[in-house]
Amino acid sequence: MRGYGFAEWFRPGEHDRVEAVLPEILASGASHLRTHVSWAEYLAPGGKDWFDWLIPKLGGQIDLLPCIHYTPPSLSRNGRTTGAPKVLKDYADFIDHVLTRHGRHFSHVELWNEPNNLLDWDWRADHDYQLFCEMVGGAAYWIKQRGWKTVLGGPCPFDPLWLDLMGQRGVLEQCDAVGFHGFPGTWDSEEGAWRGWDMHLGEMRAILARYGAPELWITEAGYSTWRGDQMEQARRFAKVMEAPADRLYWYAWRDLPKTVAVQEGFWFDPRHYHMGAVEAEGQPKLLARLLTDGGLARVREVTHLAAPSLAKAVKPVVITGGSGFIGSNLADSFLNDGHDVIVVDNLSRPGVDQNLRWLADRHGDRVHPMPADLRDEAAMRDAIRDAQAVIHLAGQTAVTTSLTAPIDDFEINARGTVNVLEAIRATGRPVPIVFASTNKVYGALDDLRMLETDDRYVPADARVRENGIAEDRPLDFCTPYGCSKGVADQYVLDYAKSYGIPSAVLRMSCIYGPRQFGTEDQGWVAHFLIRALMGEAISVYGNGKQVRDILHVSDAVAAYRGVLDNIGKLKGRAFNLGGGVANSVSLKTVLHEIERVVNHPVPLGFSDWRQGDQFYFVADTGLLQREIGWQAKVGWREGVADLARWLRENRTFPDIEPTRVRA
Repeated sequence: MRGYGFAEWFRPGEHDRVEAVLPEILASGASHLRTHVSWAEYLAPGGKDWFDWLIPKLGGQIDLLPCIHYTPPSLSRNGRTTGAPKVLKDYADFIDHVLTRHGRHFSHVELWNEPNNLLDWDWRADHDYQLFCEMVGGAAYWIKQRGWKTVLGGPCPFDPLWLDLMGQRGVLEQCDAVGFHGFPGTWDSEEGAWRGWDMHLGEMRAILARYGAPELWITEAGYSTWRGDQMEQARRFAKVMEAPADRLYWYAWRDLPKTVAVQEGFWFDPRHYHMGAVEAEGQPKLLARLLTDGGLARVREVTHLAAPSLAKAVKPVVITGGSGFIGSNLADSFLNDGHDVIVVDNLSRPGVDQNLRWLADRHGDRVHPMPADLRDEAAMRDAIRDAQAVIHLAGQTAVTTSLTAPIDDFEINARGTVNVLEAIRATGRPVPIVFASTNKVYGALDDLRMLETDDRYVPADARVRENGIAEDRPLDFCTPYGCSKGVADQYVLDYAKSYGIPSAVLRMSCIYGPRQFGTEDQGWVAHFLIRALMGEAISVYGNGKQVRDILHVSDAVAAYRGVLDNIGKLKGRAFNLGGGVANSVSLKTVLHEIERVVNHPVPLGFSDWRQGDQFYFVADTGLLQREIGWQAKVGWREGVADLARWLRENRTFPDIEPTRVRA
């Protein structure tokens, strides 16, 4: 296989999308790009101007393969783009025009797309493909006469009889390559037609060998992540790169926007809308992140690492989100004590594959990766079938993301948690579960009167000021994130009452520490430190006086272990988990400490408050202390210094001239 490329269809007028997508594709290490040039769109109003911009834009930066198809309805025998042109030579004449105008931007031309698909070619009016062969064969001959190479479009699904007919009719001898389309795991396998890349491509090569043996290109292969299984998409990509073909075009780079109709109709099949390596809004999936991070070698490394090995696990501890920040620290704790751990994680967050590698390097085959999404009910049942206990940490973690994609937020946090609970119930055993909830279930705390000082807000209520927010605080879900986590929180508690499942909930404040790859939306302490060590400005939402109680991850691990060890007396109850009053800090206070730790000033920028942000939240952890004797042991200054040390040891930062920073 000579490198890899992507098939990406662009619609007229999508200038901004092209400008955004092309640099991403190049950054992924792709060497070629397949896109369509619609004859029908070219002759429509504005079409020529669109392709005059698009083809040079793409062909000037990457090896471009234009797929030329779709008859203008006015020239078509059936009045649609799928029909043969009334004058078959018109197709060759149009390609001749494209070669003259833009041929310097590409070396190959693909002739039509999926000719056995009624949505692309109406074979009902051409049942013996005589019209198709005359049209395409004539175009191929003329393309070669002019010095370009031709690719015969691939049928989908593969049809050996059709391909042999193309050889008998003399079309193949005019072609330099033939395309193949295959989507195992998305469409092909469910039809019972998929027998493996080697089998199908071997059959295809045997036919091609009779007619001059042109090259075999996989012009479309892909995998839909409509069930959230991003790891499986990466696996399928690694697998097809081993196929006996000369070139690959993966379909596609970006998901189809939800507002766009597919050929069959608007939202005809949800799988169509999740074929990309990047979400429609630009958020990279696992495949895109791995390719951008290290190309095919990185994809192979991570997919090999995450190969399931559940057969060896005997009564394991299951940790959903086990490759995440808290999850990897918890997994390490259980593994150090001799437990096998099933790490359930879809690896969708940047950096978590590094945590999985760290666990595997330290503990070998007692780590059992399960690359699955919470929304996959069958996968949750498989993961939890033999569990001795479940720590449920996985979820959508950002308020901002929940506001832009509330349905996804609900499906992951609320429905995903019910899937985990149902998987436990399906075992028929009282498998204990401890769930990671959030202090956001208490809402924005707008009823608390605040006093504003030079660097922080403090509650006017002396009891709250001295102890923090206790569990008897009424629930007040705010923002989609607060709602989805709150729903999950209540389901976990109810399953103890309704089904006798020993469950407990920890409503967490701000946890920080080693193995955290913080972002602006989640993990703010680590995010602030990373930006400071990089010498980059930090954005603060609000005035920086908002107060949080921050808790080192080692103390959080101790709390989860303690609750699990005492689940018999704690089941059906929720507890606050945070740093408490002793570790309550304003953002401004933490920023001053970070300046001291990194030994240089940190530029700040201030923006408007974010929806649902609390002026003050400090957890009253007295209940957890009274029940199991837990309390935070790591002071916040010590913890920030510890995280800074870990970041310096595990990431590369520029040298910044130290300066005197006020204490």
